[in-house]
Amino acid sequence: MLQGQPKGLYALSLANTGERFGYYTMLAIFTLYLQAKFGYTAAETSTIFASFLAFVYFMPLIGGMLADKFGYGKMVTTGIIVMFVGYLLLAIPTDSESGKIMMFGSLALIACGTGLFKGNLQVMVGNLYDAPEYKNKRDQAFSVFYMAINIGAMFAPTAATKMTDWMLSKSNLFYDAQIPALAHQFLNGTITAENNTILANLQNAQGFAGDTATFCSTYIEKLSEAYNYGFGVACISLIISMAIYVGFRSTFKHADINTKQAQATHIAQEELSPAETKQRIVALLLVFAVVIFFWMAFHQNGLTLTFFARDYTAGQVNGLDRIGFDVINLTLLAIAIYGGFAIAQSTTSKGKTIAGIVTVLALVVLGVKYMAMGDDPLTVLPQMFQQFNPFFVVVLTPVSLALFGYLAKKKKEPSAPRKIGLGMLIAACGFLIMAVGSIGLPTPDALAADSGQQVLVSPNWLISTYLVLTFAELLLSPMGISFVSKVAPPKYKGMMMGGWFVATAIGNYLVAIIGYLWGGMELWMVWSVLIVLCLLSALFMFSIMKKLEKVA
Repeated sequence: MLQGQPKGLYALSLANTGERFGYYTMLAIFTLYLQAKFGYTAAETSTIFASFLAFVYFMPLIGGMLADKFGYGKMVTTGIIVMFVGYLLLAIPTDSESGKIMMFGSLALIACGTGLFKGNLQVMVGNLYDAPEYKNKRDQAFSVFYMAINIGAMFAPTAATKMTDWMLSKSNLFYDAQIPALAHQFLNGTITAENNTILANLQNAQGFAGDTATFCSTYIEKLSEAYNYGFGVACISLIISMAIYVGFRSTFKHADINTKQAQATHIAQEELSPAETKQRIVALLLVFAVVIFFWMAFHQNGLTLTFFARDYTAGQVNGLDRIGFDVINLTLLAIAIYGGFAIAQSTTSKGKTIAGIVTVLALVVLGVKYMAMGDDPLTVLPQMFQQFNPFFVVVLTPVSLALFGYLAKKKKEPSAPRKIGLGMLIAACGFLIMAVGSIGLPTPDALAADSGQQVLVSPNWLISTYLVLTFAELLLSPMGISFVSKVAPPKYKGMMMGGWFVATAIGNYLVAIIGYLWGGMELWMVWSVLIVLCLLSALFMFSIMKKLEKVA
């Protein structure tokens, strides 16, 4: 998987790992922060969350157009600096009113910085594989690059959780998912008698001796401050990302070249006729139309799936289920899986021996850690579920590469467009799991009126959903990015990579639609909307397959 790749791939991947770690740390707690600090409803939170994601993924179009004119490297460096300022502003604790102004300003800066950074970094990765000796490794390279993104994302929820727990403990408090909403209901005078009783019991459990109004204000203030410090983690990660990018620039400097620069230095680039250029752009636009609905479904992880984790999923786990909620355990599992692949793929006895030792050690340490847990249940915070998707990406990437490598040798590997179509079918299966797991649960509106109706289901419903959605993601996202870098006309590379992100932006904006349904509608019906959209997208993808495969 990693053999025979240019060194620049590793430098660019690690720079992206640092940036994505900060971004996903922020995203893991963002919707929780909106509701805890400002008391936003699910609909208001959905609008802000979806608008931010849309802005984040729309701006690479502008960033790509600027890079096509001024250079990819300059835009990436500028993007890191702009993002840093945005995260820094978001990390500063404020009161409610000035906090809203600061928050929206910081979100705008983060989105603009991401627009300059993200797409242009990926274009440089693609440029590494324009060289004849690396041309056949493009899909594999973007799978590795995508895995690096998810290594950062895997550790992000734990960073956010540890910061939340640490800051609350300094005030002799601990996290309880029910308190923020009930506290806002109490302070604005809309709390019901049933919920008032529940709030009093929760206050007693926290050991807070003051009156209820003081408890509500204090808890909201301290939890919001904990989230602010969680956002500050992103600032540190960006410093590391910049250090990697600048320190190893020599390994990818030759890939930092656009059409304008290539012409000035007489570097040969692929020449296309106007008809060929139009054909490629049309093919890309058709793919963009399909992926809109994948991202609409997939990015429910930060919205309705997080609501489900908070309001409908057991807050404590026992037995083997506890293993997955410790990121160190997930890391050990990943090491063991990669060790197993190394044993199978190593060509020397020494290599097999080293891989075997590493695999056994990882499993032994995992076993020791599990035994040390004893019989005590483990408390789970809602954002911790978001570490499963990146973990599954990391461990399933070598499986995916091995499978498609085998099929390639047999000349049976599906094309990138066909993989995208299959990904949409699998995404539908993921939300089918949620639909089945949600049958019989009270609606969010009913739960808001009376928290006593709360029914908590097994965390395995969400974990299983994330596993299936990861299979879909691996078929769609890295393959889609690779397809864009391969098919995009040379003089429009930055713009077309930006177009991929615009499609992602539209999908992320449509995420809010499901948030608007989060209220009086039965939950299984909410997930069914996503199932239908994924199936229709897959049907459309397969109907235009011949046209797409012609340019692939």
